Amino acid sequence: MCLASLIVALAAGQFAACSTVDKVRGKDGASNDAEAVEVKPEDPLARPIQVAWTSARAKYCGFLFDPARLRANFMASAAAGASPDQIKKLERAYDYTFESVTAGIGDDPSYCSKARTDAIRIDLNRYLAGDFTPSARAGR
Repeated sequence: MCLASLIVALAAGQFAACSTVDKVRGKDGASNDAEAVEVKPEDPLARPIQVAWTSARAKYCGFLFDPARLRANFMASAAAGASPDQIKKLERAYDYTFESVTAGIGDDPSYCSKARTDAIRIDLNRYLAGDFTPSARAGR
């Protein structure tokens, strides 16, 4: 079984526990690049969606960083002052977005264009430095 199929199967398993796929998509993250680009900074899930989206894209494009450590650092930052329910929601949004974007990229050989990797690099460096502030997107 290829990696993309495994990721899709794992995501499908997560949906089985939910009442509908739309409920998960609408509340727990972005399912693809287009949804991640459209997230507004004032959205309560903007931070986990944007960080996970950048992490998935950076991993696919071969950036040298530790995606698990970035997730852990983000969650530690996000957990400050958050309730256990809020933390679970942030974790679900992050994991769903990371897995969905990774699966959605697939094996697109043209995905890692210079313009896209330049945009990824800017966001990734900011996140690795601990700045998880959501930002407005402009077709990145």
